Amino acid sequence: MAAKTILILTANPSDTSRLRLDKEVREIQEGLDLSSGRDSFEVVSQWATRPDDLRRALLKYTPQIVHFSGHGSGSNGLILENDAGKAKPVSSKALSSLFSLFPSVECVLFNACYSQVQAEAVVEHVNYVVGMTNAIGDQAAVEFAVGFYDALGYGNPVPFAYKVGLSAIALEGLDEVATPILKVRDELEEPSEPPPDPEPDSEPAVPKTDKPVVLEEPEGLVPLDSPFYMERLPIETDCYETVVRPGSLIRIKAPRQLGKTSLLVRTLAHARAQGFETVRLSFQTSDNDTLNDLDEFLQWFCCSVTEELDLEDRLADYWKGARGIVRRCQRYFERYLLTELDKPLVLGLDEVDQVFEHPQIATDFFGMLRVWHEEGKTNPIWRKLQLVIVHSKEVYVPLSINRSPFNVGLPIELRELNDNEIEALITRHQLSLTPHQKQQLIELVGGHPYLLRAALYQLARGRMSLTQLLEEAPTEGGLYGDHLRRHLLNLEDDNELLSAFKQVIPAYRPVQIGSTESFKLHSMGLVKYDGNAVVPLCGLYRQYFQSRL
Repeated sequence: MAAKTILILTANPSDTSRLRLDKEVREIQEGLDLSSGRDSFEVVSQWATRPDDLRRALLKYTPQIVHFSGHGSGSNGLILENDAGKAKPVSSKALSSLFSLFPSVECVLFNACYSQVQAEAVVEHVNYVVGMTNAIGDQAAVEFAVGFYDALGYGNPVPFAYKVGLSAIALEGLDEVATPILKVRDELEEPSEPPPDPEPDSEPAVPKTDKPVVLEEPEGLVPLDSPFYMERLPIETDCYETVVRPGSLIRIKAPRQLGKTSLLVRTLAHARAQGFETVRLSFQTSDNDTLNDLDEFLQWFCCSVTEELDLEDRLADYWKGARGIVRRCQRYFERYLLTELDKPLVLGLDEVDQVFEHPQIATDFFGMLRVWHEEGKTNPIWRKLQLVIVHSKEVYVPLSINRSPFNVGLPIELRELNDNEIEALITRHQLSLTPHQKQQLIELVGGHPYLLRAALYQLARGRMSLTQLLEEAPTEGGLYGDHLRRHLLNLEDDNELLSAFKQVIPAYRPVQIGSTESFKLHSMGLVKYDGNAVVPLCGLYRQYFQSRL
């Protein structure tokens, strides 16, 4: 019997993360050389594969087995190289069309992240195709490949070799057993025995106890008594300790939907429990007309605080006579509100981003807040006022360093949930997820509180499976459609940001872009820092924006 040809194709473009492809190829060859069927296989390798190289190698070697090792990008294609050594995605449709021309190919192994899409396309023309349901680490990829070819080397069929490859991953104690998936051509019978470990979603996400969990919509403010608010210590502790200090200022910054307002209301609740008066004022309640006139804006500000404190409106008594509009506002607080109160006041200013859009208001208003904070260091009446300022965007209003409240006080920048907090949130939804399912979920949304809660909410309700969630999440019609479209519209409003983000999305390693663009994209919650470079915040953003930009 003529030896079967195994064609090994590798690609690791210079703008992608480094892979140990040489180790994988070497160990595959060594395993086959040690097997009883070593004379039954001939291994040929094609490095730094370009689309033309792929076509020519199939023509030249007419292989029975094709093995690709490198990067994948899901629905955006398999990553080969262009003439400059950069990433060149090849679509699933193009691959399927190519393999339809080569009936000699019996098996294809796409040892690349997110290559299940390619496997499903190519299996229309090839008996057996292995792809990856999600990202796969270097070690797991190598272990699977070596186990797979070891089994083939001893004369075993592809379905059995696939199971041996899964076992090789499990024996190393890796949590990626369910990542490789075998697709079988319709004309063939499915393997009679299932793989040793279940597919990622074959274990349904089910409640851990008989008592049903009382779920909450994951949108907006997390109620004070909610079990689904995850503390991100020591952030809460720092806020609770600082807010009760006379004249203190806390500034909470994070992208939208990361939990700023939920932290604010808990900080105010702690202050109330310590005997403080509290007011939470959202600037989203102010209209454009008010924000276009400093006098009208500061009157609105004073009246809103007065109303929240349930005090008599005495603005007319203090708004006349004093020179300067800012001075009138300061006098109203100093001689009336703070004097009238028996307790210290914590003033929580939410969504102050609205003011950033009106520089003529912002400069005077934020300068006034800085003055109040400085007065609190020496003036007893102003020591009764504690400020908590909450915003999403960076402060691009040109403020003097001595007139800005954004460079004093306690800075709080909300982070993503860590592994322990994610685990606790899953438990609070009374879901039972396998280690691999947890990994898949984290690779999709990271520790983003809203994205994670939205997914867990749907899983806990039983309205969708994890497999369905993973497939639909990066699409317009998926769970995160509105969230993704909002980011897309914001990017399209800023050509420089859009251009910078286009450099980040297709790259498979950290990318250095302009510092201003990095800063803004990080403030929007689209990227995270890796040293001075940036990477997409999560797999969801990479998958969605690869198809839209």
